[in-house]
Amino acid sequence: AAMPSASSAASATLALYCTVSAVSSYGLSSARRSRRASAAAAAASPNGGGVVGVAAPPLPLEWTQMGQQEGGEGPYSVVRYPWDVIQDLTADETDLTLVGTHGQKITRMGTDLSSRYPHLTRLVIRSHLLRKMEGLGHFREGLTLLELYDNQIEKLEGLDGEGDGDREGGESEGGGAPTKGVGATLTTLDMSYNVIRSMKPVSSCPHLVELYLAQNKLKEIKGLKGLKKLRKIDLGANRIRIMPGEELGELENLEELWVGKNKIERIGGLEKLTKLRRLDVQANRLTSITGLTSQVDTLEEFYLSHNGIDDEGASDAESGLAMRFTKLNTLDLSRNRLTSTRPFAHLGALEELWMSGNRIANFEDVEPLSRLGTPDSGEGGVVGLNGVYLEMNPVADEFEYRKKLAEMVPSLTQIDADMIGGTAAHGLGGGGGGGGQGMEGLAARMRRMQELAIARAREQTERAERERERAEEGR
Repeated sequence: AAMPSASSAASATLALYCTVSAVSSYGLSSARRSRRASAAAAAASPNGGGVVGVAAPPLPLEWTQMGQQEGGEGPYSVVRYPWDVIQDLTADETDLTLVGTHGQKITRMGTDLSSRYPHLTRLVIRSHLLRKMEGLGHFREGLTLLELYDNQIEKLEGLDGEGDGDREGGESEGGGAPTKGVGATLTTLDMSYNVIRSMKPVSSCPHLVELYLAQNKLKEIKGLKGLKKLRKIDLGANRIRIMPGEELGELENLEELWVGKNKIERIGGLEKLTKLRRLDVQANRLTSITGLTSQVDTLEEFYLSHNGIDDEGASDAESGLAMRFTKLNTLDLSRNRLTSTRPFAHLGALEELWMSGNRIANFEDVEPLSRLGTPDSGEGGVVGLNGVYLEMNPVADEFEYRKKLAEMVPSLTQIDADMIGGTAAHGLGGGGGGGGQGMEGLAARMRRMQELAIARAREQTERAERERERAEEGR
């Protein structure tokens, strides 16, 4: 047999080296795949194994077909009505609630919805695939609650009686004058988690008490003029930049305003809101707190986390937190740029102060809170500061942080997420939590916490009952 040439031997050696390198670098399984791919390419080549280009494998595009049905139909192309999901619905239904967190998804409300169920007073179609409001032409008793939360609705329509698909032109069954529309009787409207770009049609709902339009695509506040019965508005997680006085100014009974997670740079439009109890402007673009002169005696809860507020911005004396708010019991300023607790030391009604994630460096910056921790510091029957959150501040890394803070503010029952005297303190005794030592002290604190929780729950229940009574009187 002929001896192999030097070049042939060198080629064989190089091939062996490349194979060993491939196995060592990518593992045996990768080498096997490469070998199989090479063999398949050689078998498919016209010259029976010559050097050819290997075709790229097909792209894995199966993920782009997620949610599609057999035959290439997507979930929106399947027409499914409420009566297709629940078969035993009757014409006498007064409360229709359909939650689509599991099972079949409704894609159409049906243009004859109000004709099928004329006695409905509450309609909830939550977490489905609705794109259009329809079938709301006429309910005999009048719809009071409409919730289409978590769908894909692009526009508010049918509230004024126009555009209803069940009767052309919104006319009554006998012809003649147009119907008033479902908005004329609504007291609660929840259209959160949709893709609505304009809220102006809510002006057709003069009896609204609660309005929820969170997590949409709203850029401005519109349609609120004249809605004097509104008590709660949630416009969080939109794209709103301005709080306009011309829209908010007539809401004389408004008690709660939630506009967190927007693009607001200044608090405004609250001059005539003399009953406002809860205000949420967290996760906006605020650098100062102003515009609160009318809420000094009404504001109870104020949420300002995730802004850019510093000590100076929190100390405005004319219309900010430097004023003496007589009922403010909960204040959230987490994730701002504060370096001291001094701007809040005069708020004698405070029960909860949340300042996590700021720049408070030492106990000298916390010391102003000590004047809120004495039994005579409270206003309106409140006995001092109960809970404070200072985690994720430099001071929280100080030696014996919890112990020193409890001694500084004796009224505290909770520091950060842990109760004083609980497992976080590694003992049953209190570090200023009050009520004695050992098991007796712990039991006393637990009884006190239970009493406070029951009292607060009873107060909230009574308040909700009063609101319902006022809403019914206003209808």
